Formats: sequence, structure tokens, C-alpha cells
Amino acid sequence: MGSARRNLLVLAAAAAVGGCGFRLRQAPDFALRSLRLPVSNTPLMQELRLNLAGAGIRVVTDPTDSATVDGVLEILVDQREKVVVGLSTAGQVREFQLRVRLKFRLRSTQGRDLIDETELLQQRDISFSETAALAKEAEEILLYRSMQTDLVQQVMRRLAAVRPG
Repeated sequence: MGSARRNLLVLAAAAAVGGCGFRLRQAPDFALRSLRLPVSNTPLMQELRLNLAGAGIRVVTDPTDSATVDGVLEILVDQREKVVVGLSTAGQVREFQLRVRLKFRLRSTQGRDLIDETELLQQRDISFSETAALAKEAEEILLYRSMQTDLVQQVMRRLAAVRPG
């Protein structure tokens, strides 16, 4: 009796979720099939190139390449910052703010803006202790990587929304 009731509840929940239009996030469908990217070896650009290639977008980095591309992604700012935001009474650093800033725009090969100049910023606070300096350095690397991945995903979503033409 309890098993049948539980199955009915599960079936009712599944019908309710399916009926409201819920579905898992799908891989985006890109209208762009090829992009020209700047020659840059920053960690963020490496991850962006990998994500684009994984989405089936041909990445061209050579500006002299005469291959036809659907768009030109211009990276205007790609920087990491580390700012002191907290000091102890003795003047020792106790907290940093880590930032990753990305400013970009997407243009067609004719020079028309497909995505206007856009600035994305991620920031995280991290405490600091001299006694755990190596652990804090490893934490900093992980936080930068997390912010970078988030920014790349934001760029990918914006690129997926572009419909040239």
C-alpha cells in the first residue's frame, strides 16, 4: 500500500514539473561557426578557446589568415587584480579582494557590432594569514580559476545569443 502511494506521488511530482515547462539546461546552439580571437595566452583566453572548440566553433587566431570567419572577438581588457581590503591593528594584511576583469566586443567581419563593448567583473574576498601562506596561495589560485570559468561561461552565453545577419 505504501509503495503504491509513493509511486503515485513521484508520478504526480514528475507530471507537475514537466507540465510547467521545466527542463534541464541544454548546450547552446551557436549561429556563429567560426571566430577570430586575439593571439593571447592568458589562462582565461586558453579556457575560452577550449570552450569554443568544444562547442564546435572554429577558432582562428592568425590575423593574416584569409579564412572567412563569422565574427571577430576583440578582448579589450583581461586582467587579474589583488587588492588589500583589510589590515590588522599592527598593519598586517588580513584580507584581500581578488578580481578578474574582462572587457570585450564582438564584431562582424564588416565591422558591425554584434555585441557592444561589454565589461564583466568577478570578485572574491579571501582572508590571509602568514602562518598559512602556502594554503592561502593555493586557495587564491582556485578562486581565480573559479572566477575565470564563470566569466568564460558568461561570454559563451552571450555568444550563443548572437544571430548575425
